[in-house]
Amino acid sequence: MTSRIRFSTAAQVFEAFPSLGGDVRMRPGDETPIEFLRRLTAGPRLFDPIAYCAYLLPRRETVWWGLLCVRAVEGGAGNEALRAAEAWVRDPDEALRRQSLALWQRGDRSAPSSWLACAVGQSGGSVAPEGSFPIPAKPQMTAIGVRTALVLAVAGTDARVQGEWVRACIDAFLRFAEGGECRVTAPAMAK
Repeated sequence: MTSRIRFSTAAQVFEAFPSLGGDVRMRPGDETPIEFLRRLTAGPRLFDPIAYCAYLLPRRETVWWGLLCVRAVEGGAGNEALRAAEAWVRDPDEALRRQSLALWQRGDRSAPSSWLACAVGQSGGSVAPEGSFPIPAKPQMTAIGVRTALVLAVAGTDARVQGEWVRACIDAFLRFAEGGECRVTAPAMAK
């Protein structure tokens, strides 16, 4: 299997995305992205591994991982924003990206699905209204959208299983990053 991770060192991730420094307090040493992720997962901050993972993959793969995690945590097929995100992952068309951007702009900022729409809508191209002077999407916004979606979804669960949900999402990420299937297994306590 081929790795989907687009960086060879953890330090490169922080160099490419300075915004990550605001999301993750621990700093990498001379280690691979996966080695640093394992160290983060063993650390005290519950959501730091989620934030870090959101930056490691190409945008489309990041959205797919986030989408499957949110679906698993929320336990359903989802709403219009989730369906739009999935449609874009399957066919990264500009019209679908713009549809997600519109759903984000009028969406509920407390809903994980709205943040997935943000991740898609700001995955590239212009974020200005069509026909306006183009405003390029910021490169970190897909990761920020996915991270926020997952934090909101997990934080909305029973506090006793939040750590288990984070681990389930990280396990799915590791399989997917290593070239396998992105499958999220619900924790036993959450079933």
